[in-house]
Formats: sequence, C-alpha cells, structure tokens
Amino acid sequence: MEIERKFLLKSAPENIESFPYHTISQGYISQDPVVRIRQLDNDYILTIKSRGLMKRTEIEKPLTNEEFGELSDMVTGNVIRKRRYILPLTEYPDLKVELDVFEGIFEGLILAEVEFPDTEIARSFNAPDYLKLDVTDNPKYQNSSLSLMNEAEITELLSASKLI
Repeated sequence: MEIERKFLLKSAPENIESFPYHTISQGYISQDPVVRIRQLDNDYILTIKSRGLMKRTEIEKPLTNEEFGELSDMVTGNVIRKRRYILPLTEYPDLKVELDVFEGIFEGLILAEVEFPDTEIARSFNAPDYLKLDVTDNPKYQNSSLSLMNEAEITELLSASKLI
C-alpha cells in the first residue's frame, strides 16, 4: 500500500545539489490500472498501481534490462524524466521528502512527495514552508496524467506551477 501526499514547489531549495539523488526515466503502458516501467539509475522496475490519489495499492517488481527494453515498445504518451532528490524532514525523522525536478518537456516542474506509514499520519502532517501547495487531491499532478498531456496542456501546467 502506498500512502503519499504530493506538493508543488515554485523552485528547488538553494542547496538541492548537496542532497543525494536518483535519475529517473519512466513510461506508462496502461492507465487503469496504472502500469509503469521505470529506469531508476541502473535498475529497472515494473510498477502496477490501483486507482486513487493519497492511498492506493502499489506492486513493484524488478526487470532485467532486456525486459525493460521490450516493454518500452509498449509505452504510450510522454516519457517522464526527472532527478529525484532525497531530503530529510527534521520535524519527522522517520519521513523524507522525495523532490522531483523534472527535465525535458516538463522542465520547470518541481513536485515533492512524502510517503507515510498510515493515513492518520498523512492527514495530520504539517508540511514545511518550502512545500508550497498540496496537490495530493489533484489528479493532473500524477505522473500517469503527465504522460497523457499534449503540448498545450503541458504549457498550461508549467505556467500555473510558476504562479504558486
């Protein structure tokens, strides 16, 4: 089970480069259920997610490079590329912020996710000031939705993201 809240940021923290990060490239094979393939640094992962926004079932399985290549032919829509920084939350030592700085056609978009052990903690979470706008309940900020956007929708999303 995945329980997470998602936040929009106007800009990355000034010291972002000092934090560890992963390079991610991911594409979507299906939207319902969500079937995603991801290259995370040098690892390949198949993920299946149920419907939902803050809480949903998530199953991940490792893939070989060859399997990833074969499944890549089934990807439809936009491929999502981003650098994911891992930031600590000093107020919540058991939690961390996964800060996604998007690249390519989504350059300029910065989203943060915080995963929680249960919905009670997720609902009571007080986000630090740099997590500007909670977009957990807005499905257009799900990566699977980004994969379906056309150029005009991407331009609109990026413009709106800069106004927070």
